[in-house]
Amino acid sequence: MGALDHLSYMFDCSGGGHRSSSKKLKRRRPLQTVEVKVKMDCEGCERKVRQSVEGMTGVTQVEVEPKQSKLTVIGYVDPNKVVSRVRHRTGKRAELWPYVPYDVVAHPYAPGVYDRKAPPGYVRNAEDPHLSHLARASSTEVRYTTAFSDENPTACAVM
Repeated sequence: MGALDHLSYMFDCSGGGHRSSSKKLKRRRPLQTVEVKVKMDCEGCERKVRQSVEGMTGVTQVEVEPKQSKLTVIGYVDPNKVVSRVRHRTGKRAELWPYVPYDVVAHPYAPGVYDRKAPPGYVRNAEDPHLSHLARASSTEVRYTTAFSDENPTACAVM
């Protein structure tokens, strides 16, 4: 708490008086988008999932995509609370959205990243140190492969 905040509370004329030391300012959660994976088979499941999170404080928008089994909640909410509320209210298995777009991953067909159950255009988000050697080529490998490339105008003329 800065000096200006202290002085503004000390000379507050709004009737609140001096702020007691036991009261603390509540921090407001940032606006965020929470994506949850929940299996939905029918319109009843979709409605049940939507209603489970619409009543939460801080929720501003709810979108349900049953074909992708995806629930998107926008608001001032905690992601873990959203997941636990969906689990408790619906009785369904729910988890944070584990997929990222296909273009973001450096090596999408590596074991552990490629998932047959993922929606089209998505792969599993896995930050595994064992996959890092598959994703990036070393600088010497790049140098040798580009030296003999047909697309390189300064390539070796022997070929």
